[in-house]
Amino acid sequence: MSINTPYLATDGIIQVFDKNENFKGIVLIERKNPPLGLAIPGGFVEIGEKIEDALIREMKEETSLDVEIVRTLGVYSDPKRDPRFHAVSVVFVCKAYGKPKAQSDAKEAKIYKLEEIPFDKLVLDHKEILNDYLLR
Repeated sequence: MSINTPYLATDGIIQVFDKNENFKGIVLIERKNPPLGLAIPGGFVEIGEKIEDALIREMKEETSLDVEIVRTLGVYSDPKRDPRFHAVSVVFVCKAYGKPKAQSDAKEAKIYKLEEIPFDKLVLDHKEILNDYLLR
C-alpha cells in the first residue's frame, strides 16, 4: 500500500532570556540551504519520534540552545508554505538561556529584538508565523 502525505515539520520561536529572566529577543537563523534567507529554526520529524522531541533536537542542532517548550503556537499547513514540497509544521514557542551558535544547516543564528525582526528577509511562511506570535 502506498500513501502520499505531506512532510511533517516542527519550528520553534525561541524566546531568549538572561539569567535574571530579562527577555532578550527571539532567535532567527540564516539558512544554508534553499530557500535562502532568514527563518525561525526548525526541521523534520523523524519516524518514531514525538514532535516535541523533534523540536528540542532541531533547536539544539541549529542553534546549540537547550529549549523548554512553553506552548504550541499553531499548525501551519498551507500546501504552498514551502516551495519545495507540501510540509505541515507544528510551531512551538520555547524558552532558552544563553547565546545561540549556528550549527547544522544554519549559517548564522542571532537574537533579534521583536521591534528589529527583518520581516522582508523571512522565507517560507515565517512572516505569517511571527505575525501570529506577535499578535498573541
